[in-house]
Parts: sequence; structure tokens; C-alpha cells
Amino acid sequence: MLDYPESFRQLIQQLRRLPGIGPRSAERIALWMLQSPRAHPEEFATVITRATRQLKTCRLCGFFTEQECCSLCAGADRAGKELCVVEMATDILPLERTGAFRGRYHALGGKLSPLDGIGPEQLRIEELLNRIESEHPSEIILALGADVEGEATAHYLAEMITPKGIKLTRIAQGLPAGGGIEHADPITLQRALMNRRSW
Repeated sequence: MLDYPESFRQLIQQLRRLPGIGPRSAERIALWMLQSPRAHPEEFATVITRATRQLKTCRLCGFFTEQECCSLCAGADRAGKELCVVEMATDILPLERTGAFRGRYHALGGKLSPLDGIGPEQLRIEELLNRIESEHPSEIILALGADVEGEATAHYLAEMITPKGIKLTRIAQGLPAGGGIEHADPITLQRALMNRRSW
């Protein structure tokens, strides 16, 4: 039976390892990479190799960097200000792009999920507590998900941080911009009512 050559099958197999890429998508991507004059597969391979060799995790916040610390943590202009705690490093950039927050960040590397074997030891909680002691932030902002695991993580962190006497807040949750009440679920509406503010 006719099949692709071994090197092509290996390429498809590696592409299938990417999230959301099934067998047909992997085959189409592989064909595009090898047949399209715009694909430049050698450059693609070079960039992947360079990224895996040069990118590191910032030792303070957990974001991506090519140095020991990212540019936000290396800058002195945010020292001593608020510390925003997020689940993943990828949560930092959307918050930073709003321009509404001028403090520092700390990515936990996930959230508590005992069913998945993720406890406090698997997260960057100890590093967070060390940062609180050394940086003395004016406020800790928990910007964690509203799911069960995010809530459990927020409560766990609150128990650890509250005795330190530092102001502890949680980002407001409610209706998204442009969203109507008729499309909101009961939990979102409940949080929108609980987090209301004066006009």
C-alpha cells in the first residue's frame, strides 16, 4: 500500500503533538510546509531551535525572558507596588496590555487541582511568599480563574497571605464588555451583583 515516505510521516507525527492538531490538519500543515514557496521551513526550524535554547522563565515572575529576569522585574519603577498573582505566565501579557496595572506579576504555574495531582508543592507558592517578604508589595491582587480550581487556589493563598497584614484583593468578576444579561449564566450574574460599585 502506498504511503508517504518515512521522513514525511515523522513530520506529520511531530505536528500531531501540537495542541488542537489532528491527523488531517497535521498532514495539511506538513504539505504546506514542504510545497509552499512562502513556508520557509528552514527558517521555521531555526526559530524553534533558537527559542528553545534562548527562552527561559523569569526567576521572579515566571514570564518568558532571554535573561535571568524579564524587563518588568528588572525595572526599578515598579518595585514596592502591587503584586498581581496569575495562574499562568501567559496571563501576564493580556493584563499588561490593558495599561491599567503598573505593578509586578507572579505566575503560579497553574492552580490547585488535587484530582490532577497538583498541590501547593507543584506551584510557585513558596516563591510568592518569598517575594512578599523581600519586596514588601503594597497590595496583593489575585487574578485567578473563576472556576472551582481557581477559587480553591485563591482561598488557599488568602489563608497564607492574610496573616502577613498586606492588603489582599481579588479582581472583579461579572459581565463582559458588550455582553447582555440574557446571555449570562447565574454565577456570572451573581458576581456582577456582588462586585457592583458606585457610579
